[in-house]
Amino acid sequence: MSTTTLEPTLEKAMKIEDTASYANNIKNVTVIGAGTMGNGICHVFAQCGYKVSMMDVSQDAMNRALATIAKNFDRQIAKQSITEADKEKAMANIATYTSMAESMSTADLVIEAATENIDLKIKIFKEIDTYAPEHCILATNTSSISITRISSQTKRMGKVIGMHFMNPVPVMKLIEVINGYATDKSTTNTIIDLSKMLGKVPCVVNDYPGFISNRILLPMINEAILSLQEGVAGVEEIDTIMKLGMAHPMGPLQLADFIGLDTCYSIMNVLHMGFGNQKYAPATLLANMVQAGFLGVKSGEGFYKHTPGSKELIVSERFSDKKWKI
Repeated sequence: MSTTTLEPTLEKAMKIEDTASYANNIKNVTVIGAGTMGNGICHVFAQCGYKVSMMDVSQDAMNRALATIAKNFDRQIAKQSITEADKEKAMANIATYTSMAESMSTADLVIEAATENIDLKIKIFKEIDTYAPEHCILATNTSSISITRISSQTKRMGKVIGMHFMNPVPVMKLIEVINGYATDKSTTNTIIDLSKMLGKVPCVVNDYPGFISNRILLPMINEAILSLQEGVAGVEEIDTIMKLGMAHPMGPLQLADFIGLDTCYSIMNVLHMGFGNQKYAPATLLANMVQAGFLGVKSGEGFYKHTPGSKELIVSERFSDKKWKI
């Protein structure tokens, strides 16, 4: 065979290798963080037959997460979407660890789902990079923080990617897949195929502040908070207009409570700093509520009062006066 014939063949083979998907090789998944997103991600992977290692510094947090996962499986059983045997099999796929090194010794994929804080995520990714096997893909569930900045703290920038699940994870179909500047095509293709294997719909975006989901959503929520702050309308009126007038299933202030006002505040700060544009500055009311500990569902009160087990929408007494403003 002549050299001129061989070289294009080798070049083509190398290109295929660069873009190949290895989703079928992923068997063991480590999830860092046992909060709302972390336990939801564990739920989905375990139900799909993957061996899941849940890692958190708090065993109590993981015990609560396991209880939540079991409760959510019970809801699926009640709807006859799974059986009791399916639940038992899925729960058996989940192991808990408080040691970072032990949790990912055999991992093919690690998904970080810790608090939306850049310093914390960088610290975690440095540890993941140290302990995860060389072939392992490192994903972050961040909803706004730069994938490129996170990946730059590792020695495998090509294997770092954003895998932004939506809440509640077992229900919501979307996964926003975010490419960092140096993310390899094979990493992207693997996560796209893996997302589909989970029964999800992947949408690929590039690495800019807030990506697509929160670049559009959070300024709308912030504008709703500013409207409340300025006394344009009350909580119930703002949410009703957006639900009935814009066909939103949930008003922006109710959604902010559900997301967590601390998370909303963090994302707005990422947008504000990332774009350097005053239009992304978080509302003063949002900042004050976060600093005072009124975080929404997770704290029991935000724009609404939240009672465990109740779905009734009750506006917080702090906003019951229609003319209220800061």
